Amino acid sequence: MKLAEENCKPLGASDIPLSLKKAQELGLQLPEWTVGEKTIEREFHFQDFRQSMAFVNQVADLAEKQNHHPDISIAYGKVKLVLSTHKVSGLSLNDFILAAKIDRLAKAGAIPAQEN
Repeated sequence: MKLAEENCKPLGASDIPLSLKKAQELGLQLPEWTVGEKTIEREFHFQDFRQSMAFVNQVADLAEKQNHHPDISIAYGKVKLVLSTHKVSGLSLNDFILAAKIDRLAKAGAIPAQEN
């Protein structure tokens, strides 16, 4: 499954979080993200605050289209994204799909990220 080609889907009350094993397997497709028990996260580094904000705005647009939203921390030249599915109190496939789409956005060169 190519995560970036998928779309986030609404979850129901009967949905459960991914097992840690399944989350780690999906995480292999997202090597720059850190997979935890209930979250996946990644930091992006930029030359200045303006680039950080431009990236955040693009992520916000993407999140709205996917109806799945990351927690976002912004500092000068740094953006930290944390994904988790509150409805299941843990990770869902949607977290990995959105992470892959965010990676694709960053790699498209729309915003020149500098990895540290």
